[in-house]
Amino acid sequence: MWCAVLGASCVISLSPGAGAIASMATGMRFGLRRGYWNIAGLQLGLLLQIAVVAAGLGALLANSTLAFTVIKWFGVAYLVFLGVRQWRASVTDVSGVDGEVAETSGPAMTLRGFLVNASNPKAVVFMLAVLPQFITPSAPLLPQYLIIAATMVAVDVAVMTGYTGLASKVLRLMRSPRQQRATNRTFSGLFFVAATFLATIRRAV
Repeated sequence: MWCAVLGASCVISLSPGAGAIASMATGMRFGLRRGYWNIAGLQLGLLLQIAVVAAGLGALLANSTLAFTVIKWFGVAYLVFLGVRQWRASVTDVSGVDGEVAETSGPAMTLRGFLVNASNPKAVVFMLAVLPQFITPSAPLLPQYLIIAATMVAVDVAVMTGYTGLASKVLRLMRSPRQQRATNRTFSGLFFVAATFLATIRRAV
């Protein structure tokens, strides 16, 4: 059963989404080492989603049009905000960091990562459909959810580290302001695409 959980976790993490875009954008701007702050935030958001499903609130979210809509549009607005911020991001001096990068605190990056995952209601609904398949109702539920959470977080950390590290290589290659600006705007466009995709999602009836 654990191998099935591991396989599902790999598919979920490797699927392109707002978390992957945020990881690559963070890696490009801040590098891998500071990118772990964002990865930590993503995992906190992931743990919240699992906790919501485990507590039975996922069913409420899946069945409440109002709750689903409010969280969805908050997520859309936040992704648009990230897209605008990425578009306007200053370029980075290859020999060091610029003022904007230096002033961006680790906790702020963690909060950003958390909001990216926490504001995605479709992920909660998806987990509500997937996670129960790995649960044995007759056995204690808490240990099972803890194992699932640990597996999903470990896999997601590895995958997001890969995305962040790959993007950090781009930072070293983008030496001219023009190249860096073009890369920033590419990731900005990806945030806008993710926001558009989230906006088109409808609650399953």
